[in-house]
Amino acid sequence: MSATTPTLTTSSARPPRTVVRARQTPATAARDVRTMVARETRRQLRSVDGLITAFVLPVMIMLVFVVIFGGAIGGDDYIDYVVPGVLVMCLGFGSATAAVGVAQDMTSGTIDRFKTLPIFGPSALWGHVVASVVRNLASAVVVVAVALALGFRPDAGLGDWLGLVAFAVLAVLTFTWLSVALGLVLSVEASQSVNFLFLFVPYLSSGFVEIDTMPSWLHGFAENQPFTPIIETFRGLLAGSPDATTVLTAIAWLVGFLAVSCATGSFLYRRRTAR
Repeated sequence: MSATTPTLTTSSARPPRTVVRARQTPATAARDVRTMVARETRRQLRSVDGLITAFVLPVMIMLVFVVIFGGAIGGDDYIDYVVPGVLVMCLGFGSATAAVGVAQDMTSGTIDRFKTLPIFGPSALWGHVVASVVRNLASAVVVVAVALALGFRPDAGLGDWLGLVAFAVLAVLTFTWLSVALGLVLSVEASQSVNFLFLFVPYLSSGFVEIDTMPSWLHGFAENQPFTPIIETFRGLLAGSPDATTVLTAIAWLVGFLAVSCATGSFLYRRRTAR
């Protein structure tokens, strides 16, 4: 008679547990995006450097061009010419900080922790984008208020102001998504150089001096680069006389960059979070 050897069941023989994720709906996705926007907003409010970049630096740029350089460049009327250029530069420079925030999330393990939660996947990216739009529109209000205090007198009517706000939202949304896409492929240190794109390239446009005053070999680039029609659209709306061709050209540039940046950023985010 043979003895029966009992079979021991070990934990390694148990079937793996299946993680059941909650079904995402538009309502839950919107809730997750709001949560991420609140998270990013709190992080920005706790960052002294970020607040200085968003609100103090644009004012300093405005003061430098109007108070220090204004008399030498364009006289008393120069403020009416330079405000749109400063406004676009500040919107772009502020949007570039999203690249640093995204790069930090991707390299610090934050996104890996988010992956374990039953949340809308791209909500982290949209949190950066929406918070950036709100912050930079607030910064734009400060810039315009300082310009008014310095003597800026726009001739825009109600329709022009509404168009200006809508165009500013489109510009910031585009600048931010471009920064987000770059932040997904750059390190934290390298992503800090994204602001150079928005801080330098507007100088090679009609933002601060007329293109005719530039060297002739720069005319082609300055006339055909995207910042020139974008700045001219802001200038036309503030003056109450926007040019339809310029507006359509600027919108085409912004929508094109937005579509490419949004698609590229979404693809890169899915690829990196799938690892």
